[in-house]
Amino acid sequence: MRVLGAVVDDQTRCIHYHSVLDVIALRFACCGEYYPCHLCHAESAGHAAEVWSADRRDALAVLCGVCGSELSISEYLGVDSCPRCGAGFNPGCRLHSHLYFA
Repeated sequence: MRVLGAVVDDQTRCIHYHSVLDVIALRFACCGEYYPCHLCHAESAGHAAEVWSADRRDALAVLCGVCGSELSISEYLGVDSCPRCGAGFNPGCRLHSHLYFA
């Protein structure tokens, strides 16, 4: 899966978020492209970000950078780690969920 933006490794870490737990990329509702974070999208997409509406929680919009699995929004919001490979996700990402999901 192609991830755009300031990606720094093959597990989707970027120049903004690069801890051991920063291993997801998010598909943006506005363009359908994966970026590691909202800052990467803002810096390189060339358009304003749009959030996924609440009725689209079934959309595959989260990519695990460890195993490459795509998760639905509802699946991602209900877990702390990848349900496929067990890789831990950064719990701090929940503080930014409003930037991606309504």
